[in-house]
Amino acid sequence: MTKIVADLDRCVGAGQCVLTDPEEFDQSEEDGTVVVLQDTPADDEALKRARVAVEICPSRALSLTE
Repeated sequence: MTKIVADLDRCVGAGQCVLTDPEEFDQSEEDGTVVVLQDTPADDEALKRARVAVEICPSRALSLTE
C-alpha cells in the first residue's frame, strides 16, 4: 500500500500540492504548511495525482512510500 508522507520541516507552503490535488492535500491556516488529508490514495487516479504533487513540490517535502 502506497502512503503519502509530508516533511513539515521542509515544506515552504507553496501550495502546489493543494492546487494539484485538493482531495488529498490542504494547507495549515497557522503557517501554510501542507496538511495531508488522506495519507493513502484511494485509487489509481488518486495515486497519479499524488505522484504529480510529489514531483512538483518545490521544497521536496512530499514523498510516497510503499
